[in-house]
Amino acid sequence: MKSCLRLLVAISVVSIATSAFAERKESSVPAALAFKMKTLSGKEINLADYQGQVVLIVNVASKCGLTPQYEPLQALHEKYADQGLAVLGFPCNQFGKQEPGSADEIREFCSTNYGVKFKLFSKVDVNGPEACELYKHLTALETEPQGPGKISWNFEKFLIGRNGEVVARFSPRTRPDDAAVIAAIEKELAQK
Repeated sequence: MKSCLRLLVAISVVSIATSAFAERKESSVPAALAFKMKTLSGKEINLADYQGQVVLIVNVASKCGLTPQYEPLQALHEKYADQGLAVLGFPCNQFGKQEPGSADEIREFCSTNYGVKFKLFSKVDVNGPEACELYKHLTALETEPQGPGKISWNFEKFLIGRNGEVVARFSPRTRPDDAAVIAAIEKELAQK
């Protein structure tokens, strides 16, 4: 009887410790990566999987004057992915209805016209009451060189460092290959 009681106590202690470890691990995910998002193909991705990488989050559109920014975004992906940069594109139709396509149409457009290989997610709202939780979080943060507030247009960029903190926000007109963007990315990639 005593051995059964000891076994029960041991199992309880292990169970509590395992539960506490799991909770601690969950709470250690940086707020900017504590979201699950769906890819264009409908697969759910936990952004916490990008923890320890440098992440560039961009709201994108296929029929915008800034759409050619897909090219330097893909170039960043090609140049820095092996060093730990993840470029994540979030199609959005809130600005002039410039992303009207279906998931398949968006994927085809990006692949055919710009050779996009970086991760593209399902269409989201980035402003207003229907904004996805990720963008509600991002737009509330005090960032440099642009502070908090609504997304102003397609191709606004948020840079998340290896530590999971949002370290920069760049306006839509700031191209992905702008010296300030490159410098910020390289600075974060150097953090090991």
